[in-house]
Amino acid sequence: NLSNRNLIINGAMQVAQRGTSSTTSGYGSLDRFKISYSGNDEAPTHSQVDVASGTTPYTLGFRKALRLTNGNQTSGAGAADYQIIRTILEAQDIANSGWNYLSSSSNVTLSFWVKSSVAQNFYGSLRSLDGTGYNYPFETGSLSADTWTKITKTISGNSNLTFNNDTGAGLYISFMPFFGTDYTASSVTLNQWATYSLSTQQPDNTSTWYTTNDATFEITGLQLEVGSVATDFEHRSFAQELVLCERYYEV
Repeated sequence: NLSNRNLIINGAMQVAQRGTSSTTSGYGSLDRFKISYSGNDEAPTHSQVDVASGTTPYTLGFRKALRLTNGNQTSGAGAADYQIIRTILEAQDIANSGWNYLSSSSNVTLSFWVKSSVAQNFYGSLRSLDGTGYNYPFETGSLSADTWTKITKTISGNSNLTFNNDTGAGLYISFMPFFGTDYTASSVTLNQWATYSLSTQQPDNTSTWYTTNDATFEITGLQLEVGSVATDFEHRSFAQELVLCERYYEV
């Protein structure tokens, strides 16, 4: 339980300087989390919501979550449609983390709590930005409707990864409740690094969540740490998280 383990800022979804609800494509609600969407019939809503008492995340100290409500996509799942939740890590924070990202025997571990109003499998990814970009797609596995589930992914390094020691964007961590077929392919292999390509970011997506009116997708307790084990979430005070967020945006 050492401090400064979690490389993600605002992983407990405590800070929302811009507001607690938005339909903006970009930053509009929770700090450090960018919501992108395109091709939608109705703009999705992203918001900071309460974690219900009596749930496992609540008992573990989580009081807030990020919720994406998909809107009403009356024309169905278009090939170019997407909705993405993304946090961006500075390259220097990866370069100086202690992860030997060039070695396949050195790992980082991603863990998070997730809940969907629709029972299905979802995909996410890690994507490096420096040098030749590489993509690491993963899945949540089948989620039961309206049930918090903890997901843990251990990710090995790769000799092709590059992270500059600078303030530029180094790593995207993304969750895609829906990606149209312009961005997916049946040939995509999960849980391994591959050269990034816009058209092969994930396996083909199930569209049930996307085409269910006002379906929701929630996440909290997002942690990325060096090592092959998911340790207990590093709970930082609101004041600590606010100061970290204010490096990028300050009201």
